[in-house]
Amino acid sequence: MTDHGEVSVVRWPGRTPFVEDGLPDLLAAYHLRTEAEKGESVATVDGLPDRYRAEISDPRTAFADDAVLVALSGGATAGCLVVTAPADGRSEIKRLWTDPEFRGRGIASSLLGAALAHAAESGAGTVRLSVWEWRTGAIALYERFGFVVTESWDDRDQLVCMARAV
Repeated sequence: MTDHGEVSVVRWPGRTPFVEDGLPDLLAAYHLRTEAEKGESVATVDGLPDRYRAEISDPRTAFADDAVLVALSGGATAGCLVVTAPADGRSEIKRLWTDPEFRGRGIASSLLGAALAHAAESGAGTVRLSVWEWRTGAIALYERFGFVVTESWDDRDQLVCMARAV
């Protein structure tokens, strides 16, 4: 567990059972907001693509080989991030999300710092991520953590790919 003031970052699944309930809610909010930002707004989780619904309904299976980090603030699940298991010397960061109610408290920074530490401990030499170009706040955060724009490995329009050494 990493503690940054009132924010704690725990690896899930772990010894905090209430995270079990909060993680699917965070993932649902992330995917619903992302689809809306892409102009493909859906009203409920049922309207999301199958792969996203699978993450929400059963994150334990969807992320079985990955590390899922959950930020807790005052006993509530406040944010999440997924770090993939290293493959070919690199890990990938996915699903960074802070509940809007908890933004501005350093939660995303705490999650990102814990993710980089986890990737290093797991043997990754590089960490990469992709972010939508309109998420300028997230891009600025990644840049503060040393990520730089790199050649894209994904052909989706408006997706920025970034990487950094661990």
